[in-house]
Amino acid sequence: MHFRPLHDRVVVRRIDAEEKTTGGIIIPDTAKEKPQEGQIVAAGPGARNEKGELVPLDVKAGDHILFGKWSGTEVKIDGEELLIMKESDILGVVEKVGTIKKAA
Repeated sequence: MHFRPLHDRVVVRRIDAEEKTTGGIIIPDTAKEKPQEGQIVAAGPGARNEKGELVPLDVKAGDHILFGKWSGTEVKIDGEELLIMKESDILGVVEKVGTIKKAA
């Protein structure tokens, strides 16, 4: 199945959190919190402003993002658990360190 989000919505796949702490302690599944970072699988075309013009999204498929703990709606598409959320629920895009150093 192919799913295409509408307006300013995006489909996000959660990125699993680390199973060990920095000190080497293994975290059991029951103690883990759901990750608050993910990768955008698909994005809608954008929202309309007051004039009816299409305003494109700032994110695109493949972006690594951070989002709020209670953001989005969980859905299951082709047996995979995904989140559908509005662009406004996204806190930011995570960029690779090499990219940031080149810009600075």
